[in-house]
Amino acid sequence: MGVLCACLLLVTPLVISAMPLSPEGNPTQEETAGQFWHISDLHLDFSYHITEDRTKVCLSSKGAKASNPGIFGDFVCDSPYELILSAIQYIKDSHQKVDFMIWTGDSPPHIPVKELSTKIVIDVIGNMTSTIRSLLPDLLVFPALGNHDYWPQDQLPVKESEVYTAVAEFWKPWLTEEALSTFRKGGYYSQIYKSNKSAHSLRIISLNTNLYYTPNKVTVNMTDPANQFEWLEDTLKISRQNNEKVYIIAHVPVGYLPFARLTPAMRETFNERLVKIFRNYSDVITAQFYGHTHRDSIMVLLDEKEKPVGSVFVTPAVTPIRSALETDSNNPGFRLYQYDTTDYHLLDLWHYFLNLTEANLKNESSWNLEYIMTKTYQIKDLQPESLEGLVKRFQQPESIEFLYYYKNYLVSFDSRVGCDPLCKLQQICAIQYVDEESYTKCIIGSKEFK
Repeated sequence: MGVLCACLLLVTPLVISAMPLSPEGNPTQEETAGQFWHISDLHLDFSYHITEDRTKVCLSSKGAKASNPGIFGDFVCDSPYELILSAIQYIKDSHQKVDFMIWTGDSPPHIPVKELSTKIVIDVIGNMTSTIRSLLPDLLVFPALGNHDYWPQDQLPVKESEVYTAVAEFWKPWLTEEALSTFRKGGYYSQIYKSNKSAHSLRIISLNTNLYYTPNKVTVNMTDPANQFEWLEDTLKISRQNNEKVYIIAHVPVGYLPFARLTPAMRETFNERLVKIFRNYSDVITAQFYGHTHRDSIMVLLDEKEKPVGSVFVTPAVTPIRSALETDSNNPGFRLYQYDTTDYHLLDLWHYFLNLTEANLKNESSWNLEYIMTKTYQIKDLQPESLEGLVKRFQQPESIEFLYYYKNYLVSFDSRVGCDPLCKLQQICAIQYVDEESYTKCIIGSKEFK
């Protein structure tokens, strides 16, 4: 392809406007509360530029006309550098006291395979890492790889590779050598975070769920790609023995897609095995965090008796891209979690978003608080029991809570379609059931499906 945009060569980011947190969007911390950021799906489109020919604004539109391109992007394009920079700048300017950040993958853009290469993918991940480290030099980051963090996309390998080796070097300032050793072999790792306020240690387990992603041809007919299942169970056994708590982070989530009926986010056999492991170690795993779908959603992990035992969160993307066939998209977003440092259970989340249309009109990135989860949904905390109670309220006819949820699902994108009864069914079944049998019964047994 042509010459790479100079943004890939930046180490010190450009300085652009980012609004500070408003008083109502500034979380108050209890003595036993800690905080961490979650950001995902940056998808830098280095080709993005404003031009009169709307079909040539960005490679990621694949020839579709940009609707209203501006400095911070367009809804048929991946992120220009200015959009990503404004998000990280906002996090910096918020001056929130946080313990770490989780970053769940996908730095390169959705562009044709021939326009990318291993070198370009590595350069993009390196640039995004440098941007975060330049603006947030003292912040510990726990990253995970996404399905676009490889070339060709989705084909992440089960052994050492040029990408795994290069990315391990980028992430050395954040990860221990023990974590990096497994990352170089299979793109996954675990690392301890110790709070001096807790008798427990928190173990972050970063999974390479891209190995389980349906388009990954490398892992077809494999039962345990890169021995990650065996490693995960061994790691969770150690955590249980050591009285640790665990956060699972990854890119491709468990469960079923809320926008595609009867479609798991990964191959069903792999999904079933993960769900079984997560159920078996629900006493150890406090929460799970994913990206990939570009939408804001929750899931409740139920055990075999349908008791809620796990809280699962999917953060929406920074990129606003939608395909030419989609009607709805998402505004850019990221979030801040608050957790109890004594046992690491989640207390709340504050979700921030950028109204892309407004930002482009004003040439200013005014990130704002979209919602506070406990206040919007009137729940006590983010524990599985609280989420399960919320889902039951979603199921009520004309549920106001579900209307809020669907608005937040699209990150306040101005949807012209809305969510009809079949759409609502898909959403609720995907929230409530992550295993094949329960999810299928939920869909097929409903009157909306018949």
